[in-house]
Amino acid sequence: MPHVGKRWDIFCAVIDNFGDIGICWRLARQLVAEHGYAVRLWVDDLYSFARLCPEVNPRCVVQQHQGVAIHHWRKEAFIEFQPEAVVIEAFGCTLPDSFIAAMAAQPNPPTWINLEYLSAEDWVADCHGLASLQSSGLKKFFFFPGVQPKTGGVLREPALLDQRNTFKAQPQTQQRFLADLGISVAPNERLISVFAYETPGIKPWLELLQQATQPTHLLIPEGRVLTSFAMALGVDALCPGTHIQQGSLHLWVLPFLTQEDYDRLLWCCSLNIVRGEDSLIRAQWAGVPLIWHIYPQSDQAHWGKLEAFFQHYTHSMPPSAATALWQLWRSWNAFEGLEQAWSALEPYEQDWSQGAAVWLDTQSHRPDLASALVKFVTDQF
Repeated sequence: MPHVGKRWDIFCAVIDNFGDIGICWRLARQLVAEHGYAVRLWVDDLYSFARLCPEVNPRCVVQQHQGVAIHHWRKEAFIEFQPEAVVIEAFGCTLPDSFIAAMAAQPNPPTWINLEYLSAEDWVADCHGLASLQSSGLKKFFFFPGVQPKTGGVLREPALLDQRNTFKAQPQTQQRFLADLGISVAPNERLISVFAYETPGIKPWLELLQQATQPTHLLIPEGRVLTSFAMALGVDALCPGTHIQQGSLHLWVLPFLTQEDYDRLLWCCSLNIVRGEDSLIRAQWAGVPLIWHIYPQSDQAHWGKLEAFFQHYTHSMPPSAATALWQLWRSWNAFEGLEQAWSALEPYEQDWSQGAAVWLDTQSHRPDLASALVKFVTDQF
């Protein structure tokens, strides 16, 4: 029988630049810091990882940071290390055949878990925790993060919400943080962070913000959406350090931020537009309104995933407010009608803010992903 172990392997293939490694890095650190486990994190793209965690040396095959042993996963190379007691295959990244063979050869084979992508669809609860017998003779369990009951939850460090509350209660600390990023904001001006995929069709929305009575500051970390903003503003390119003012609209381009600074950026804003999975999770812990730019799939399957999450996210909102908000989410993801949806939502801004706070409170009472994973592994024995 496999033994309960406190030594874990996590394999991560960096596909969407930073989402996959962002989640794996947070998970690895939490397993070490909170649960006292020994973790080897195998990453195939250390250059992308280094942007997220600047202390990582992309040229170093094996290194240790924040208690996590980081290994460069060279997929063509044979892995000479013996598998640990628990092996996490993050997001279906496909373990090396040689490593699977080494797992199967163990007297007590490791617990093998495929950590799936976040989904709020109904079928996820029925599939969470199921096992599949592999050709190697090993069982692979499927672990689904989720925001609904009977799923694996999402990542949340024990002190995160206290840190957020302390930061939010200190306006001068927020001002210093923004000033360190080169941002100058007057009181009562609106701050919106934008970390999204390419977004054609935003020019009419920007024109609306330019003409508004209240000044708006768009805070945009370096990323894919900058090409869309450059095109909409009629400039050749946007790079970190750029500040553009057009009417009531201020646009600030920020460098790529560490995970800790990105959390603080989210906490400063009254609206966060986020992409993928990792930034979505962090935006919900900010407790303010958010728009999710979901990763688009060619078969259009992302629409079902987006709507499923939206239904949970807006469960406490009045139906009229939820309907107006869905039009905004849909417009952002469909690249059309954004300015009309933005204007139509104005009467429901208070409902949106209250709904975001209720959502944070609801999710904060659910088990976090790292703790749920530890319990799941322990329960197998």
